[in-house]
Amino acid sequence: MENYQNYVRAELGLWLFQMKKPPSITGIITRGIQSKINTWVPEKVHQTITLAIENMVKAVITGSSWIVPHPAHDLSLQARELKVKSRIKWYRNSASVEGAVTGAGGILMGFADFPAFLTIKMKMLFDIAALYGMDTKNYQERLYLLYIFQLSFSSQNRRNDLIGLLENWETHRHELPEDLGAFDWRTFQLDYRDYIDLAKLAQLIPIVGAGVGAIANYRLTEHLGKNAMNGYRLRVLR
Repeated sequence: MENYQNYVRAELGLWLFQMKKPPSITGIITRGIQSKINTWVPEKVHQTITLAIENMVKAVITGSSWIVPHPAHDLSLQARELKVKSRIKWYRNSASVEGAVTGAGGILMGFADFPAFLTIKMKMLFDIAALYGMDTKNYQERLYLLYIFQLSFSSQNRRNDLIGLLENWETHRHELPEDLGAFDWRTFQLDYRDYIDLAKLAQLIPIVGAGVGAIANYRLTEHLGKNAMNGYRLRVLR
């Protein structure tokens, strides 16, 4: 058990290093271009997209209160993580199939991928949190879940800010918004949109969309799962 914890701590240290490294030149340029493009988008469009994403995420988070998995107790860290990896694999494969099906349908079906894929990713986070012993009926645990999601789909510069919040969660949790309405949804949707735009744009193209959708969903889900594991390791290894 001690050997496994040492292995996990080493993995966690490497992950923290990656989260804290300064943005690359390419990242800075890409972020600048995306920010410039966002300034060209009319404010009403931003408001509409922000509201749509906010409502979708809230629906998943509040709706999940009826089927929240029970926190797993009395498990070793190694046993927890075996279960976590199994769940990530299941959601990763499900997301890949969903991406292939919607991608095969071209533009119209491609748009349907957005809420479906978002639901899959959020449900995976709920399962992972429960397997690490967290009670996701608790409002603050759901916020933590949202910050892990945001960390996974944001620029390196934004990750530098968010990782400090997650590392010092017990201090920051008392300074957080009191309800989901006060959460910074505008930044959330811009980070998410900018991150997945290039990965998902080709999914809207007929014929090649199925392959692109399957691969993009597979990799993005695996990426989120890895970040969620390390995000919760920060909590359980304290």
